[in-house]
Amino acid sequence: MFEEMKTRYFTGLLVLCLILFGVVAIFFPYSVDFIEAGLTMILYVVVPLLFFSYYFRKQGLSVREVVFKKGSSSWLPSIVGIMVLSIAFSLSVFWFQLYALMPIAPGLVDFFLEPITMPESPIYLAITIISIALIGPIAEEFIFRGMLLHRMMKKTSMWGGILISSTVFGILHADIIGATLFGIITSLLFLKTGNLLIPILLHIFNNSIAVLLTFIAPNWPGWAVGDKSDIYTHILPNSIVLAISSILVIWVVARLAKGVRLKSEEDISELV
Repeated sequence: MFEEMKTRYFTGLLVLCLILFGVVAIFFPYSVDFIEAGLTMILYVVVPLLFFSYYFRKQGLSVREVVFKKGSSSWLPSIVGIMVLSIAFSLSVFWFQLYALMPIAPGLVDFFLEPITMPESPIYLAITIISIALIGPIAEEFIFRGMLLHRMMKKTSMWGGILISSTVFGILHADIIGATLFGIITSLLFLKTGNLLIPILLHIFNNSIAVLLTFIAPNWPGWAVGDKSDIYTHILPNSIVLAISSILVIWVVARLAKGVRLKSEEDISELV
């Protein structure tokens, strides 16, 4: 299914849509919010819908074959637990990244800590929140855990596919390490269950909490980094959270990977 979806075609379609959007924008008055909303819609709605609907129709398949409710409810407690762990790990590892960068690239630290400006228009604000909390997670799971993971698995191996797709996913986020680990966990969830709804739900829950922390409670939790001074004053709590969450993340990855390797290798051998 996803193995036949070529990443270069997705990239080509994305570039084409961006060019068309740029040409259209020239002839209309636009603002920064308009550009951001337009780019978001192209990346998360237009291109994924065109690309995946084409391949699903071409293969005579239904989205329900990879996104289904059956058995999903039993995973909800695990999803909530992984979400809490993921957020704790991401916040603490983000502190570690800033701590390591501060002596050598303080300008980059300023960039990472620059406050996210909220769109003044209610329409653009709604688009931003919905994109981060709902549309983005769905699109990214289809792109990274669907297409890219399985294409890379076919070309390399199970772990090759997981690491490549997760690394690309991480590079596209400010929290590179945390996002990469999140990509590994969601990849294993999909491979283990065969149900893309499981990682989609985890992604939605995770991003929804991120939206709340960003727009409603930016100073919570108290040990999280909000400005440069926090990088050094919050060393102890972040170090403790990072140590504990790192151990638990490794344990979760090991648990999810158990029993997945043989199944995935057998699936790959059938495709080659």
